[in-house]
Amino acid sequence: MSAASRLAAVVAVLVLTSACQPFGGDDDPEQPDARGGSATADRSPEGPAVSASVDDGAEQVPVDTVVTATSDEGTIESVRLAATVEGQRVEVPGTVTDGRWQADELLEPGVRYRMKVEAVGDDGGRTSESRSFTTQALTLAQQTYPSVAPLDGETVGVGMPVVVTFDLPVKDRAAFEQHMTVDVEGKDVPGAWHWFSDTEVHYRPKSYWPARSTVKVDLDVNAVPTGNGTFGQDSRTVTFKTGAAAVTRVDVARHRMTHYVDGRKVRTFKVTTGDDRHRTRQGTKVIMEKFSTIDMDAATTGVDSADPDYYNIKGVRWAMRLTYSGEFIHAAPWSTGSQGRANVSHGCTGMSLADSRWLYENSRRGDVVVYTGSPRKLEPQNGWTDWNQDWTTWQAGSAL
Repeated sequence: MSAASRLAAVVAVLVLTSACQPFGGDDDPEQPDARGGSATADRSPEGPAVSASVDDGAEQVPVDTVVTATSDEGTIESVRLAATVEGQRVEVPGTVTDGRWQADELLEPGVRYRMKVEAVGDDGGRTSESRSFTTQALTLAQQTYPSVAPLDGETVGVGMPVVVTFDLPVKDRAAFEQHMTVDVEGKDVPGAWHWFSDTEVHYRPKSYWPARSTVKVDLDVNAVPTGNGTFGQDSRTVTFKTGAAAVTRVDVARHRMTHYVDGRKVRTFKVTTGDDRHRTRQGTKVIMEKFSTIDMDAATTGVDSADPDYYNIKGVRWAMRLTYSGEFIHAAPWSTGSQGRANVSHGCTGMSLADSRWLYENSRRGDVVVYTGSPRKLEPQNGWTDWNQDWTTWQAGSAL
């Protein structure tokens, strides 16, 4: 887990423990009576024996161990499991079900845990037992970190997929996917994960996200084994909102763009798209990035500077990326005479300065842009192309 994430977790734990129950005093697993090399028990003569899934004094305990505590002679009342992580005490939450306690989270690498178990026997006798163990140490090369888009707190368009990228490959996709959930607050919205590779997985609903909604992404992958001998480095929780349902439609053949909000036509624009040698792709695209000003160098798309098609334009205004290959919507004042009449660009959608600024200021990342009227099809994964798959095909990309 990253230092920032650990600190956030620590803060959350400290708030909970201070608000609900002090993690100190006689019940603290960190107290001297819990520091011995063997389990210590405070048991009344008839107190029940207790057992745990980790032996007292154990070392190199795998981080994917699910810690449990049971008693064949009674019921587990409570368990307190804690470790000191980067100088801060962190408590592992757990749940008692049918008298058996199980940790709700996996373990942190390279730390010492202390555990205190309280049990009551069938005849009323009580037991309090303490033990400790140490987990295996892991390097960063043994852990994969999940990066997530959208960002926490971001407001996005209704076409925005949840994009998770791992910095090391995940072989056991199913194990990870079982720990990854997406929920829309107050609404039942069907959706599914789709793996594009061992390092990239997307989530989208069956249809576009409902407008003006709150979406929570929970990636509980810390310490989950990847199947490659590595583990999840960190769990992530990201909450984002959707804005209005903005969908822009571009008719390449007619050189027209129409902007809709919540199903209502708002504005129509004259545009120019790719010429016969650089046709703009047809398909459903999603705004990936926005730049009020950007330099556009054809070399970044693989065009040699000696090629007649090479260009290097400084300070292009009101640009919004749609594909990895370099298709943008942007201001193109040099082509206003062709806008609405002919397609003369190298593949981008050119607009007047005023029109492009209006669209830029009324669009956000994740808004949908649908192109029709072109013989050239949008390639899979050339951008966030998720909406070009039908629902059955999309679901087939799940590991579950």
